[in-house]
Amino acid sequence: MDFYNIVEKARKTGKIEKGTNEVTKAIELGTAKLVVYAADVNPKEIIAHLPELCKAKGIPCGEVDSKQKLGISAGIPVSAASIAVINAGESAEDIKRLKK
Repeated sequence: MDFYNIVEKARKTGKIEKGTNEVTKAIELGTAKLVVYAADVNPKEIIAHLPELCKAKGIPCGEVDSKQKLGISAGIPVSAASIAVINAGESAEDIKRLKK
């Protein structure tokens, strides 16, 4: 199961937050179930804090290769630097498997 599929499934059956500011808030509030960020974000500083923040809060975090593909998975017509899954919906089992 890849992160793109999890994000797409969560978007269709649950709830996601798009954009690094919203994702950061979701991590700090503890509402994020999974955070996915793109490796090709420039400058890297935009998303550099996300893995550390997730680690501190015990939230699974993953990197994908393309912000363009991440935007498509999130159902938006532009690229996305990061996405937080708030309500996993049907992707809950997939996220649980990532934690193991």
